[in-house]
Amino acid sequence: MKIALGSDHAGYGLKLTVKKYLIDNGYIVMDVGCDSIESCDYPVYGIRVGEAVANGDADRGIAICGSGIGISIAANKVNGVRCALVHDQTIAKLSRQHNDANVLALPGRFITPIKAQKIVGVWLNTPFDGGRHEKRVNIIKDYEERRK
Repeated sequence: MKIALGSDHAGYGLKLTVKKYLIDNGYIVMDVGCDSIESCDYPVYGIRVGEAVANGDADRGIAICGSGIGISIAANKVNGVRCALVHDQTIAKLSRQHNDANVLALPGRFITPIKAQKIVGVWLNTPFDGGRHEKRVNIIKDYEERRK
């Protein structure tokens, strides 16, 4: 599985941890930046992650900024992206089971590297339940199609 991974400066340190975790666990990583702790703009990287997933260059994406909020908003502006801001393993699991989230947003300043690894592991290994949830996800997809 190929994962698009991006962050702003506030998420850069956690991005490096997540990147190592992904590689160590056999995932292919498409790092879309940023490349340092020098101040930069989170929307650039949220959109890059979202576009990589939406256009099929990556199977899923992970986006990290200080709070996770800004980068998740940016990623969700890309048609076809369902980005979930996640702080714990339970929400990670539900975002996949119920929402078929294809991008994970993490709050780089509010979770530890160990917690991030646990969240990423659960998120990547939880399948979408489909069923009644598929109908709801399709409502979102239909809305996006009408807005193109």
